[in-house]
Amino acid sequence: MKPDLMSPQLRSRLMDYARLMRIDRPIGSLLLLWPTWWALWLAADGRFPSLGNLAVFTLGVFFMRAAGCVINDFADRKVDRHVERTRDRPLTTGRIQPRYAIALFIGLITVSFLLVVFFTNTLTLYLSFGGAVLAFIYPFMKRYTHLPQLFLGAAFSWAIPMAWAAEAGELSRLTWLLFTANVLWTVAYDTFYAMVDRDDDLKVGIKSTAILFGEADLAIIGMLQGLVVMVLLLVGMQAELGFFWYLGVATMAGLFGWQQMLARDRSRKGCFEAFLNNNWAGFVVFAGLLLDKLLRG
Repeated sequence: MKPDLMSPQLRSRLMDYARLMRIDRPIGSLLLLWPTWWALWLAADGRFPSLGNLAVFTLGVFFMRAAGCVINDFADRKVDRHVERTRDRPLTTGRIQPRYAIALFIGLITVSFLLVVFFTNTLTLYLSFGGAVLAFIYPFMKRYTHLPQLFLGAAFSWAIPMAWAAEAGELSRLTWLLFTANVLWTVAYDTFYAMVDRDDDLKVGIKSTAILFGEADLAIIGMLQGLVVMVLLLVGMQAELGFFWYLGVATMAGLFGWQQMLARDRSRKGCFEAFLNNNWAGFVVFAGLLLDKLLRG
C-alpha cells in the first residue's frame, strides 16, 4: 500500500477550495458549455470549429464558471448562513478567509484572460472585458433588483459573442439571436433554482425573479421557455439548418414541459430537479446541431 502523502488538513483545505469553485457540482459549467458550443459550431458556418477555439472556450467555461462561483460566495458570505442550502459553504463557515477567495477569483479571471490574449483575436479580447464585468457584478445584483437572473443570463450568454468572434472574426445578427435565446433560457432555469431558496431569501431580503413572479412563477417560466423555442427556431431558419436541429429544439420543448411537471407543486426537490434537467435541454440542442453538421459534411 502506498503511503498517503497528503495530510488530512491539506486534503480538507483542498476540498474546501474545490467546493468554493463548485468542482463537485458541474451543472453550472455544463449549462454554460452547451450554448458556447452552439456558438462555435454555428459560427464555423458549415465546417467544424478549430480545435484551438474548442479547447480555449471549453477551458474558459470552466475557469469563468469557477470564478463566478467564488465571487458569488464572497458576496453572499454573510447571508448564506441563513439559507438552508448554503449554510455550510466554506466562506460562510470561515473555513476559507475572504481575502483568499478574492485572490482565487483574480487568479481564475487572469487565466481566462490569458487564454483569450494568446489564443484568440482582437475582437474576442475586447469582448472579454464585458464578460469579466458581468461575472463580477452579477452576485451583487440580488441586493438591488428582483432581476438578478437577467444579469446572470447576460453573464452566461457572453461566451456566445466571444466564441463567435474567435471562430468567425466578426459578429452577426445570428450571434445576437442565439444570445437572446440563451438569456431567456437562463432566466427561466435560474428562476427554478431561485424557487428552491425563495422562503429563505424572503427572510433575509435577497431579491430574485422567483419572488418577483410570485404565484405566476410557473406561467412566466413557461412563457420564457416558449420564447426560447421560438428564437431557436428562428436561428435554425436563418442558419438554414436541417431536420436534426429542429428535432433537437422540439426535444428541448418536450423537456421544458417535463420541467413544468416536476415543479408543479413548487417543492424544493421538484424545483431543483427541474433546474438540473436543463442540462439535457442544452445537450439535445447541441446534439441536433452536431448531427446536422455531420450529415451535411
